[in-house]
Amino acid sequence: MNLTEIQDLIKFVSKSGVSEVEIEQKDFKIVIKAENKSKKEEHTVYVQAPQQIAAPAPVAAPTSVAPEAPKAPAASEESKYITIKSPMIGTFYRATSPDKPALANVGDSIEKGKVVCIIEAMKLFNDIEAEISGKIVKVLVDDASPVEYDQPLFLVDPA
Repeated sequence: MNLTEIQDLIKFVSKSGVSEVEIEQKDFKIVIKAENKSKKEEHTVYVQAPQQIAAPAPVAAPTSVAPEAPKAPAASEESKYITIKSPMIGTFYRATSPDKPALANVGDSIEKGKVVCIIEAMKLFNDIEAEISGKIVKVLVDDASPVEYDQPLFLVDPA
């Protein structure tokens, strides 16, 4: 398969709406994956639906009135923390591999430029470095879960 045929195949995949094409011959194997915009929109709607369902639950439950009082001071306490956010869409990993320890844990002191996690995007593993120095107070994302652009990953106490 020559370069022109590969380019034509890529154009076909992008125009046809097919999400993935895989061709394997004795000399090579090529896999082309395309992002389907309609699926992305459906995903956004799906993510918003649980938030709407979850909102009435605390209002209806009389026990949620008591925890609301402690949550208000907690919100003001969290305002003094700085958030490390995801610079891209991908999959969040706390360690470089499953058998290695986490790069950053709650209570760890970090310095500006220290790698705190890895985000995999399109089979590339990107080191995410701390933008500030401080102490990690909370990890906001579960390991191996998808993250969006600008999603909070860590809370850091700069003190």
